[in-house]
Amino acid sequence: MRLTFSLDHHLGAIRLLLATFVVAAVLAACGAPGGGGGGPGSAGITGSTGTVKVALLLPITASGSTPAIAKALKQAAELALFDFDNPNVTLVPKDTRGTPDGARAAAESAIHDGAELIIGPLFAQEVSGATPVTRQAGIPMIAFSSDEKVAGNGVYLLSFLAGRDVPRIVSFAMSRGKRNFAQLIPQSPYGRIAEAAFAKAVSAGGGQAAVRATFPPDDSNAMLGPVRQIANAITRGQPADALFLPAGRDELPSLAPLLASADLTSGRVQFIGTGQWDYPNIGGEKALIGGWYPAPDPKGWSNFTQRYAKTYGAVPPRLASLAYDAVSLAVSLSQNPQGERYASAQLTRASGFAGVDGLFRLLPDGTCERGLAILEVREGGPQVIDPAPSSFATASSY
Repeated sequence: MRLTFSLDHHLGAIRLLLATFVVAAVLAACGAPGGGGGGPGSAGITGSTGTVKVALLLPITASGSTPAIAKALKQAAELALFDFDNPNVTLVPKDTRGTPDGARAAAESAIHDGAELIIGPLFAQEVSGATPVTRQAGIPMIAFSSDEKVAGNGVYLLSFLAGRDVPRIVSFAMSRGKRNFAQLIPQSPYGRIAEAAFAKAVSAGGGQAAVRATFPPDDSNAMLGPVRQIANAITRGQPADALFLPAGRDELPSLAPLLASADLTSGRVQFIGTGQWDYPNIGGEKALIGGWYPAPDPKGWSNFTQRYAKTYGAVPPRLASLAYDAVSLAVSLSQNPQGERYASAQLTRASGFAGVDGLFRLLPDGTCERGLAILEVREGGPQVIDPAPSSFATASSY
């Protein structure tokens, strides 16, 4: 599952339990019903009578297609509560209306109702609206935004953050003998973040990246020039045994044929991507066959979607796993004493949390660190060629 920089891309289904707990219990929950019933009912959230209240802030009545996403997140939250069958936790949904003012009012209502932890909101502007309220009350918030500017001081982002997966792919490429890199970077905010992370990772590993070109991601006609610039540099003898290409489903279908026409394939120079590559049918882009990219093991998302579809009769959006994971985390910590269960020391413990999409841990600065696998693009579907770490103690560069 990939975070893509945009909301409807990446994100895996991470069933969370503390890494110090038995991860197998989480994995089992993905594939089998919990709680002894057939699935959460329509009152799955409000029907619980637990003493630990956890608020769920979602844009339930926002405009456009957002309410459908909110509904899926709410259903995933219900599923997590059902799977882990913890009667001590009550989820309290609050409507943010998709606005800063709505999020502020929702946070105030949640705190008035006794919430000890707030899960959500979804968008950065909602997080900004709710933050003054939660900070004043000393209530932590685990939000779904991918904008790092809203993180910190009691606000944690569970999302897959841009650039955070780059050290993983660079470290793996170097372990396979790749030391000289070319880079073809989209002229976008995501591209700038990915390039900065790439430069830092290459420098830290003692590599070089002398060949560079950029391209406009929204103009396929203007992509050929930068592609030829890279190809010509390599033909002239510029050292490059890997090409860093932090593009995704919006750019790669147009870019891949141009790469092939310039004789740039992973057979000539190893392609390496980011989590942006983790989208369905990427193997249909023939030029990308053999390319490497970092992502969670896809088995976890597959198990989660099957469980969700069996319960709700629909395939969940990628974001649904965030709500599931956040609620699972909340349940995991609910056994601790009041006042301690969601303290910073618990949320940011070094061992982190584990789930079907691998390890993750919340950091003191409010961002999220993840342990990822390395996948290779193949025609029949991506294949894991380097597994995700089993603990952060064994993670080399994440």
